[in-house]
Amino acid sequence: MADDYPTFRLRLPNGGPEARGWQTDKMGTNGSRKFIVGPGQPVRPDVVPSFSRRVASAHKLREQLIAEGRIRQSQTWPGWLETRDEITFNSSSEAAAVLAGRSSNGWAEWKSDDGRPLSDFMPGVWAGPNRTWLVRGSSVAGLDLVQRLWLPEGRVTLAASRLRQGVGQGTSKDRLRTLVQEDYESAATYSQRQDLVEELHAFLSRMKPGDTVCTISGGRLYLGEITGEAEQTESEDRRSNLRRPVTWQDDGHAYDTLPEELQQKLSIQHDVVDLTAVQAVIDGLGLTDEELADAAEAIERDPSVEIPAITALRELELPQPTDELAAQLLVHRTEWLREVRDLLWDERQLVLYGPPGTGKTYLALKLAEFLGGGPEQVKLVQFHPSYSYEDFFEGFRPQEDPETREVAFRLTAGPLRELADLASREGNRHIPHFLIIDEINRANLAKVFGELYFLLEYRNKSVRLTYSGDDFALPPNVFVIGTMNTADRSIALVDAAMRRRFAFVELSPRTEPTSGLLRRWLKSQGKGCEPADLLDALNARIDEPDFRVGPSYLMKRGVYRDSGLERTWRTKILPLLEEHHYGEDVDIEKRYGLAALRRSLPQPPEQST
Repeated sequence: MADDYPTFRLRLPNGGPEARGWQTDKMGTNGSRKFIVGPGQPVRPDVVPSFSRRVASAHKLREQLIAEGRIRQSQTWPGWLETRDEITFNSSSEAAAVLAGRSSNGWAEWKSDDGRPLSDFMPGVWAGPNRTWLVRGSSVAGLDLVQRLWLPEGRVTLAASRLRQGVGQGTSKDRLRTLVQEDYESAATYSQRQDLVEELHAFLSRMKPGDTVCTISGGRLYLGEITGEAEQTESEDRRSNLRRPVTWQDDGHAYDTLPEELQQKLSIQHDVVDLTAVQAVIDGLGLTDEELADAAEAIERDPSVEIPAITALRELELPQPTDELAAQLLVHRTEWLREVRDLLWDERQLVLYGPPGTGKTYLALKLAEFLGGGPEQVKLVQFHPSYSYEDFFEGFRPQEDPETREVAFRLTAGPLRELADLASREGNRHIPHFLIIDEINRANLAKVFGELYFLLEYRNKSVRLTYSGDDFALPPNVFVIGTMNTADRSIALVDAAMRRRFAFVELSPRTEPTSGLLRRWLKSQGKGCEPADLLDALNARIDEPDFRVGPSYLMKRGVYRDSGLERTWRTKILPLLEEHHYGEDVDIEKRYGLAALRRSLPQPPEQST
């Protein structure tokens, strides 16, 4: 035992007794520090159901120790087991896992008498909660290091072939920046050197024992726990000369079955990626809610707080539209709303298109509020010809400093970035969020969406952003509903890229749910059907479907005050048709005026006297 470390204590689950152990500076076979548990220390009598799958090596060791009689029934704690003699474990996490019967982070769970975790006593280890990392090891200089070295030898490595010797755990980023500049000056571009500094700093200084590490090989994601400090080797194999010990889980997870938000993070093209934002998703891989709950019961935590892994793996759902919603929106059939919901679920992006006055924006807002659970999950923007990527997503804008009153250009998030950040927050990921883009066809879409066009089609990927340089992916729970006025621009003129990425749903006065909307509204308001008859007669005289008039012009209270119908017809509807027939020799009043339309309607039969 090393004299430099105090005695550490481990509280066993379910209100069990405390076990004691000692940290050593002796290195195990893969570079982790050995940990000793003395005789007469309590051991949990059972294990959580997922133990044999999550920490197969610790489970096997526990079974072996029990079979050899080195862990046996306790005389001190009835119903518990205890160690018979001194046992040396390969790491503190292995010791904690064997004693507690579950996956354990020994660097956090073994604590000194004054409550400080074991990690506080280790040199060069960052403070703070544990994190999760992706480190790439396949196709490194043509080799798959995961299968060749990492899994068999219990390691994770990073190539730093030109980095001088003597660079070790805890090196500052400034120091690494200087070393990389000097050692890689002629071997790497400026951008490559910047990326290398970030990766080296993460591997050497930010990672710490107890962190989770992931890697991809052969179409599978492998998980492990870092169990020791970083070291630099003088091996001739320059593809792996920075190393850390890792306890890997035996079986990987098929990449194609991983949650979409995890696939997004895994698609980031760096050798070292911080995955802490999806740590709860990774913690729950391959486990049922019951298994997660069993494992959580063995940890001291606030029972009123939901288990993060269960929350993260809660499936995103869009509720099915109800008959009550159809009645509220005056839609002819609930099945039509359900079909729109299914299109949104399948495509994530949808456009409601049709002539003016067909209720596109109103329907988009109401449907989004229903599917998202409230207006707070809905954001609306309106496109126009001068709308740009900087307005929509992010860009540099002049802002005044409130203290100095000086104006400077600062990176500012647009509505899509704001909604994406809100939707991706912890606890929000299973809640649908909606962006309504009104008049989506009035802007230059290729200019406005930029690289985001790619993400609309490939939701499980990420891209490097133009301004911030961040790696960004659209959260799976962000849905986009656009509205498109076909009197401004026919759907036939929409570019193929947009048509491929959006589902299109027509709202036309010639088909339901729009054709009978005004008649249903008039009935609900207790009014006569003449306005609906007039609108039908009007649209029958308009040859081009994109210029037919929608019912919303006649679904306002002002229409039904004194002379309201005549005023609306003269100031709202006829100007639309004048613009449509501009330059043509058409008498608008004679063809579309109220008097002409009323004469065309069937006259009620005269009552006999």
